[in-house]
Amino acid sequence: MNDTPPEVAAELDVLMAQRSGSDRVRMACEMFDLARTLAVASIRANDPAISADTLRARLFERLYGDDFSPEERARIVATLC
Repeated sequence: MNDTPPEVAAELDVLMAQRSGSDRVRMACEMFDLARTLAVASIRANDPAISADTLRARLFERLYGDDFSPEERARIVATLC
């Protein structure tokens, strides 16, 4: 979904291009860390007693599950638990 008007997207592109490469990498890492923190909080809210291994597997499925076939996903999750 993209609900950003083209002129706003163009202005954001200009602003981002003005930042250094290291600033852009830092921003991306901070956004990923925030997304991970929110996902972990959501998983824990639904299952407060979750084990660390199960949490790792659910986090993987939440963040990357659609990137793999069901067979690949099951194999990866099995190694995480």
